[in-house]
Amino acid sequence: MTRKLFALAPLALAIFGLGGCLASDAERGLAGAAGGAVLSDVTGGSPLTGAVLGGAAGYFCRDLNVPGCENR
Repeated sequence: MTRKLFALAPLALAIFGLGGCLASDAERGLAGAAGGAVLSDVTGGSPLTGAVLGGAAGYFCRDLNVPGCENR
Protein backbone atom coordinates (compact mmCIF):
# COMPACT_ATOMS: atom_id res chain seq x y z
CA MET A 1 0.00 0.00 0.00
CA THR A 2 2.82 2.43 0.83
CA ARG A 3 4.49 1.75 -2.51
CA LYS A 4 1.25 2.64 -4.30
CA LEU A 5 1.03 5.94 -2.45
CA PHE A 6 4.60 6.88 -3.35
CA ALA A 7 4.04 5.88 -6.95
CA LEU A 8 0.89 8.01 -7.06
CA ALA A 9 2.47 11.13 -5.54
CA PRO A 10 3.65 12.62 -8.89
CA LEU A 11 0.16 12.17 -10.34
CA ALA A 12 -1.43 13.86 -7.36
CA LEU A 13 1.00 16.79 -7.60
CA ALA A 14 0.24 17.17 -11.30
CA ILE A 15 -3.52 17.16 -10.70
CA PHE A 16 -3.35 19.69 -7.87
CA GLY A 17 -0.74 21.80 -9.65
CA LEU A 18 -2.85 22.13 -12.78
CA GLY A 19 -6.08 22.70 -10.90
CA GLY A 20 -5.69 26.47 -11.19
CA CYS A 21 -5.44 26.23 -14.99
CA LEU A 22 -9.04 25.13 -15.37
CA ALA A 23 -11.46 27.82 -16.52
CA SER A 24 -14.75 27.02 -14.78
CA ASP A 25 -16.30 25.37 -11.76
CA ALA A 26 -17.55 22.51 -13.94
CA GLU A 27 -14.06 21.76 -15.31
CA ARG A 28 -12.58 21.78 -11.81
CA GLY A 29 -15.45 19.56 -10.64
CA LEU A 30 -14.79 16.99 -13.38
CA ALA A 31 -11.05 17.01 -12.70
CA GLY A 32 -11.70 16.64 -8.98
CA ALA A 33 -14.07 13.74 -9.57
CA ALA A 34 -11.57 11.93 -11.78
CA GLY A 35 -8.70 12.53 -9.37
CA GLY A 36 -10.79 11.57 -6.34
CA ALA A 37 -11.92 8.32 -7.95
CA VAL A 38 -8.37 7.32 -8.90
CA LEU A 39 -6.84 8.21 -5.54
CA SER A 40 -9.62 6.50 -3.62
CA ASP A 41 -9.34 3.32 -5.69
CA VAL A 42 -5.57 3.14 -5.31
CA THR A 43 -5.76 3.60 -1.56
CA GLY A 44 -8.41 0.89 -1.18
CA GLY A 45 -11.46 3.10 -0.81
CA SER A 46 -14.60 3.39 -2.86
CA PRO A 47 -14.05 5.09 -6.25
CA LEU A 48 -17.63 6.39 -6.19
CA THR A 49 -17.14 8.08 -2.83
CA GLY A 50 -13.81 9.50 -3.99
CA ALA A 51 -15.43 10.87 -7.15
CA VAL A 52 -18.24 12.52 -5.21
CA LEU A 53 -15.91 14.14 -2.67
CA GLY A 54 -13.31 15.14 -5.27
CA GLY A 55 -15.96 16.58 -7.57
CA ALA A 56 -17.51 18.60 -4.77
CA ALA A 57 -14.10 19.90 -3.69
CA GLY A 58 -13.27 20.93 -7.25
CA TYR A 59 -16.64 22.54 -7.91
CA PHE A 60 -16.83 24.52 -4.68
CA CYS A 61 -13.15 25.52 -4.31
CA ARG A 62 -13.86 29.02 -5.69
CA ASP A 63 -16.72 29.49 -3.22
CA LEU A 64 -14.36 28.50 -0.41
CA ASN A 65 -11.79 31.11 -1.55
CA VAL A 66 -9.06 28.59 -2.34
CA PRO A 67 -6.14 30.46 -3.95
CA GLY A 68 -5.97 29.84 -7.70
CA CYS A 69 -9.62 28.80 -8.05
CA GLU A 70 -11.14 31.56 -10.12
CA ASN A 71 -13.21 31.52 -13.26
CA ARG A 72 -11.61 32.96 -16.37
